[in-house]
Amino acid sequence: MAEVAIWGYGLSAFTYLCFGLYLFFAWRGGRPGGLLILAVVVSCVWAAGSSLVAHTSAAWLFELVRLLDIGRGASWFAFILVLLRPLGAGRTKWPVLAAAGVIAAQLLVIAAGMLDLLPADSVVGFSIATFLMQAILGLVLVEQLFRALPVESRWGFKPLCLALGAGFMFDLYLFADGFLFSRLDPDVWAVRGVAHALLIPLVALSATRNPAWTLRMSMSREMVFHSTALVGTGVYLLVIAAAGYYVRYFGGDWGRALQLTLLFAGLVLLGVFVFSGAQRARLRVLLNKHLFPYRYDYRNEWLRFTQAISSAGDGLDLGQTVIKALSDLVESPGGGLWLRDGNGRYLMHSRLNLAVSAAIESADSPLCRFLDERAWVIDLEEYRSRRMQYQGLVLPDWLSSIAEAWLVIPLKSTSGLVGFVVLNAPRARFEIDWEVLDLLKTAQRQAASYLERMQAAEALLEARKFESFNRMSAFVVHDLKNLVAQLSLMLKNAERHKHNPAFQEDMLETVAHVESRMRILMTQLQEKRSIDPARVVDLAAMAEHVKQVKRALLPPVEVHREGAGSAEVIAHPERLERVVGHLVQNALDATPEDGKVSIRLNTGHADRVRVVVEDSGCGMSAAFLRERLARPFQTTKASGMGIGVYETQQYITELGGAIHFDSEEGRGTRVTIDLPAARHAGAAKDGVEKHVG
Repeated sequence: MAEVAIWGYGLSAFTYLCFGLYLFFAWRGGRPGGLLILAVVVSCVWAAGSSLVAHTSAAWLFELVRLLDIGRGASWFAFILVLLRPLGAGRTKWPVLAAAGVIAAQLLVIAAGMLDLLPADSVVGFSIATFLMQAILGLVLVEQLFRALPVESRWGFKPLCLALGAGFMFDLYLFADGFLFSRLDPDVWAVRGVAHALLIPLVALSATRNPAWTLRMSMSREMVFHSTALVGTGVYLLVIAAAGYYVRYFGGDWGRALQLTLLFAGLVLLGVFVFSGAQRARLRVLLNKHLFPYRYDYRNEWLRFTQAISSAGDGLDLGQTVIKALSDLVESPGGGLWLRDGNGRYLMHSRLNLAVSAAIESADSPLCRFLDERAWVIDLEEYRSRRMQYQGLVLPDWLSSIAEAWLVIPLKSTSGLVGFVVLNAPRARFEIDWEVLDLLKTAQRQAASYLERMQAAEALLEARKFESFNRMSAFVVHDLKNLVAQLSLMLKNAERHKHNPAFQEDMLETVAHVESRMRILMTQLQEKRSIDPARVVDLAAMAEHVKQVKRALLPPVEVHREGAGSAEVIAHPERLERVVGHLVQNALDATPEDGKVSIRLNTGHADRVRVVVEDSGCGMSAAFLRERLARPFQTTKASGMGIGVYETQQYITELGGAIHFDSEEGRGTRVTIDLPAARHAGAAKDGVEKHVG
């Protein structure tokens, strides 16, 4: 058994070491926690020394291990006595004296042996007797601790008392047998270390249940779940081993058949737990119900729920993700989500393992009003058996017709009822208590906020589409207004010049231009996009064309050019002409007939072309320039719409240019546009059309 002792005590030392390190980093002060760490550390050193004794059998090492064994018992006594102290001072006097007496007796026996004051056989007998007294006193102290505890506090100390009691009981058997036969049983001594190491999980469980020890410890439910599965596997292997031993010792022709049967049964059982969510759910419910004071590890559940909702995708939309996240909390396989639409009705939005339902609930229906006002989770089984608890709630027929329906969870945010989820019956029997209801209520608020943001994002996207369409419509209406102004001016002059052939020719040209522009605008509005592709535009030719279009208006538009460089830019011809034409029209509207309106082109820079539209009209105030000019729907004209300047500024910026307004009341306005020049446009742009007005 030497090899068993070496590995057994070594494993015990390693286990105590890991547990001691965990306790050390979890310790936040406090005497009970400090003494527990001391007891674990001394036990670790004792187990390591015992492993060395089994390996070397050195006499001095054996005496050292006996001293460590005494220290181990003394440290556990100190830990128990500290726990006993708050339970009554009168109860702690004799245990302290008894513990001190046993430790003193153990030390005296060791001293007598080292000084050869007693024969060797007597030293062995007395030593075993003192360790037997240690085990008996340990059992008495554990019994006193459990008996002194209030009934409501025993739950937290039960694992500790069970662990310490089992450890002292093992020592009682070992030393009682040794006292009777004057020697320790080597087989029992060899497994002593493993026996004590197996008790560590019970001590850790009590530490997690008693915050007063100031040990910040937690026991993972996932670890318990997997540990239970591992223990179950071990039990199965023990059954297989027992059957094998039976066949080996008792014989029989059915041994191989039994072996194959057990192997097949084990594989089937493994497959059931791997592929069956219902069986895993039953095991999880069993563990949560019997091993933990609270059903849920709220931190892990909340993190898991938040991560599940945040990671919408993997083939599931946000609605299905919400259903799955809520159903996983109660072991449900799925359900359906009803969301509020723009008309205040609740329609099925998403489903998971549930048939399609055409059910529609109005906002003022009894179900929706109940969910909105009470925010209760409706347990349909409870509703059928104890309907009075739901204060007269009447469920709709469509909900009662869903055979697998189990829970109705409201999704309520600060703005009201966003929707509700109908969950299917769970995979395993699942009890709905206050803890489940609190978790579902908290989770539904988080889910409701996500769904509300989803609806807000969809509404915002739709509003932006309408805004884009309305903005385009506003620009089109603005252009139509200018075209109507041209037609109105033509009709106004027709009375005086209708017999003039030159006027008639100009009138026909104006009507053709207006008809062409209106056709382009209507096509652009219908297709919701620009039909004017970007190309090389000659600003000099465009300026002359604007002058020609405005020739019937006063004052006449003048065009000047400075510099010998190219006046070509990359732009949308129709839009750029509309922008410059708008600026010229504004200048004409603000300038009397005897004033001055001009377009000046400056091509003296190689990288840009400057267009300046200048007039001697009424001008604008500094406050209007600063606060209102660039904003849409702001204008100084009685019949203006106030979007021309806004469109101009937006488009010039889109081309990579810049626009600047200089104006002063009574002295006119100057608008300067700088646009990037089209470098080598004629050679570098294959297939690009050159626009000449």
